[in-house]
Amino acid sequence: MLFSSIPFLYYFLPMVLGVYFVCPRRFRNGVLLAASLVFYAWGEPKFVWFMLLSIAQGYGFGLLAERWKNDPKRKNLPLAASLCISLGLLGWCKYAGFFAQNLRQLTGWDIPVIRVALPIGISFYTFQIISYVVDVWRGTVPAQKNLLDLAAYIAMFPQLIAGPIVRYADVREQLHTRRTTGQDLAAGLSRFVAGLSKKVLLANTLYALVTQFKAAGQRTVLFCWLYALAYVLHLYFDFSGYSDMAIGLGRIFGFHFPENFQYPYISRSVTEFWRRWHISLGTWFRDYVYIPLGGNRVPRARWVLNLAVVWALTGLWHGAAWNFVAWGLLFAVLLLAEKLWLGEWLHRHPALGHLYVLAAVLASFVLFDADSVAGALGVLAGMAGLAGLPAADALSLYCLRSYAVLLLLAAVGSTPWPQKLWQRLAGRAPWLCAVLGPVGLSVLLVLDTAFLVDGSFNPFLYFRF
Repeated sequence: MLFSSIPFLYYFLPMVLGVYFVCPRRFRNGVLLAASLVFYAWGEPKFVWFMLLSIAQGYGFGLLAERWKNDPKRKNLPLAASLCISLGLLGWCKYAGFFAQNLRQLTGWDIPVIRVALPIGISFYTFQIISYVVDVWRGTVPAQKNLLDLAAYIAMFPQLIAGPIVRYADVREQLHTRRTTGQDLAAGLSRFVAGLSKKVLLANTLYALVTQFKAAGQRTVLFCWLYALAYVLHLYFDFSGYSDMAIGLGRIFGFHFPENFQYPYISRSVTEFWRRWHISLGTWFRDYVYIPLGGNRVPRARWVLNLAVVWALTGLWHGAAWNFVAWGLLFAVLLLAEKLWLGEWLHRHPALGHLYVLAAVLASFVLFDADSVAGALGVLAGMAGLAGLPAADALSLYCLRSYAVLLLLAAVGSTPWPQKLWQRLAGRAPWLCAVLGPVGLSVLLVLDTAFLVDGSFNPFLYFRF
C-alpha cells in the first residue's frame, strides 16, 4: 500500500487514527503494530512472517548482547549471529540472483540464476534491526524487554517502506512517553499533505516525461537534457515527498523522526550534498560501517579503501546491478578528490562549486537510472553532443513546451526560496498565513485526490528497496 493511494488516504489511515486515539495510551503501541502489519500485508502477506522472523531474532540477540556484555568469551556471539541472519536474509533476497548471474558469466559454470522475490522495505527494516543490536552491544541503549514495543518500532508503517532509517535510540523514550498535541497534529497533517503534493503533483508528472524519453525511438540532444533534468527533479520530489509524509505521520502519532532531506540541490560540494541527501542512510553507513572500518584515522591507503568499500556498499544497497555499484564508486572518487585537492578551491569559489555539484549529480543520477553503465554513457554522450544525435526534433520541442513551466517550478521548489518567502510573509502578515495555510493545504489535498482518482501514473522508486 502506498501513502499516495486512495485506499490509504480515505480508508486505512482514518480507521487507524480513529482506533489509535480512542484506545488508552498503554494499548497504542499494540494498535500501531497491528496497523503496521495490515499495512505491510496489504501487498505481500507472505512476507509479514519474514519480517516478524527478522524482528524476533533482533529482539532475542539484543537481550543476549546485553546479558553477555561483561563476558569476554561470549560478548560478540549475539552480535555476530544477528548480523549473519540479518545480512544473510537481505543478501539472499536481494543479491542471490545478481551474484549467481555474474559468477556464471565469469566462470562459464552452469549455475542456475536464482529468482527470489524481494520483500518490500527489507533494506530499511534490516538496517534498523542491525543498528538496534549494534547499539545494545555497544552499550549505547538498553535492550528492549518488551517484544511488542520493539516490533512496533521496527514495523512502524509510517517509515517502514522507505524510511527515514529511524534508530531505536531516537524513539526509545517516545515509545512510552509520547503525546500528540494539537500542534503536533497540525504540523503532522501539514507536512503529510505537503509531501503528498510533492509526490503526486510534481514527481509523478515529471516521471511521465522520463517514461516518454525511454519509449521514444529517436533521441536528440535536447531530449537527453530534458530527461536528465526531469529525472533528478522527479527523484528528489518522489523520495523527499515520501520522507515528508513519513515524518508527518510520525508527528501525528507523537513521534519525532529525523529529517532526511535538507535541500540537497543547493549544495556547493559533493560532501555537502551527502549531508543533505538521504541523511539517515548516510549517517547509518558512517556510524555502522565507515567508523568501525577505521574511518579516516588510518593510513591513507586504508582510508581510500574504507571510502571505496562504504560507497560500493551504498550503491549495492540501492540495487543489485553494476550501474549502482558504479554510481556509488563515482561518489567515492568525487569525495576523495574533494578531501585531497578540491575542498579549498570549492570553498573559495562557491558559485563554481554549485555548478560542479549540479553537473556531478545530474551525471550520477543518469547512471543511477540506467539499465547498464553503457546505457548511461550513451545518454551522457548525447547530452554532451558526442553521440551524433540531432539537436532537436518535433517530439523533443513538444516536450520542452509541455514541461518547461513544470521543470522551472520544480527547480525553484527544490530550493529554500518558497519556504523563506512563506516565513517572511508569516512575519509580516501572520493573520494572512493563518488563513492561507489551511486553505492552501485543503486545495492541495483536493488536487492530489483528483489526480489519484483520475488514475494518474503513480510509481515509487524506493518501494523496491
